[in-house]
Amino acid sequence: MVETGHNAARHALAAALTALSLLFGYLAVRDVQWGAVWEALRTSNYWWLVPSLAVLALTVFLKAVRWQFLFARTTRPPLIPVTTSLLIGHFFNNVLPARAGEAARVVALRLQTKTSAAEAAGTVVSERILDVLALLALLFMASPFLPAVSWIAAAVALAGVTLACSVVLVVVLGLFGSRPFRAVARLFARLPGVPREPLERAADNLARGFAVFRQPRIAAIAVPLTLASWLSLALSFWLVMIGFGLDVGFGAGLLVVIATNLVLILPSAPAAVGVFEAATLVALKTYGVDDSSALSYAIVVHAANVLPFVVLGYVALHWHMRSLRLARRTATPATEAPGALPTPPNV
Repeated sequence: MVETGHNAARHALAAALTALSLLFGYLAVRDVQWGAVWEALRTSNYWWLVPSLAVLALTVFLKAVRWQFLFARTTRPPLIPVTTSLLIGHFFNNVLPARAGEAARVVALRLQTKTSAAEAAGTVVSERILDVLALLALLFMASPFLPAVSWIAAAVALAGVTLACSVVLVVVLGLFGSRPFRAVARLFARLPGVPREPLERAADNLARGFAVFRQPRIAAIAVPLTLASWLSLALSFWLVMIGFGLDVGFGAGLLVVIATNLVLILPSAPAAVGVFEAATLVALKTYGVDDSSALSYAIVVHAANVLPFVVLGYVALHWHMRSLRLARRTATPATEAPGALPTPPNV
């Protein structure tokens, strides 16, 4: 019965996310002229994708380094498994709904490096908070140089909520450390058959995943890397605009990045199909770009930010599984059960 309920919940979630993507997709295409879309796709200069993809690779590298430095110094994993786990996460975000890749990269990193899953999950949450704050900060700093943005009031509200949550988190961690997490763990430990010690250890590890909010040295590295990664992605988006002959400046690329990534806070269908295109049209409408031209650009820039991650993520996943099989074969009987994978000591 429990499994049936879980399947029903998953199906309901998938249906809701599909409906959401269909709605955004309809909003994106309702006023376009398909002949103009095809003409823009046919006549664009796709050579601009070469530097755009090169800058996108730089963006991924910056995000991987940022994720690595979000870990406490004593538990910081190497860059290579961090990067492969990040690519695996991007792969699953693009083929599964509701940003399932965030959980996948936590699991992949734990299996590769024995990093605590709870700590890795804390760093992923820290990433999302830093990303939202950085995107909103860039929007407000760039607003004097941008056309009038109709959704600036909504951005201000989101900034207020995110900033308030961040301040509360900083204060709680600063005053109490892992004690609030341990208190929650002890509540769950009262359930029948739930061991207390592993839960409390997980609580400590989860609190350590928020080290960026407690250690200024980590924040001094993570914040500039976060801002640099978004500016790099904006440059990648703008280079594609040049290929489409859109006579807009770098600010347009930045605004598209901000709009598309803020809307992705909401769970969506795989690869955010429909949602990404609708957000791009809203951003470019600010610059007076017609819906047909904006949609043709959105299709290409979206593909450029999905297909490479699907390919590279699949390669990283294949390499990851091969490494696990090798670890299974070479596990020593003295420390591992026959045929079992090495079990990370932390949770």
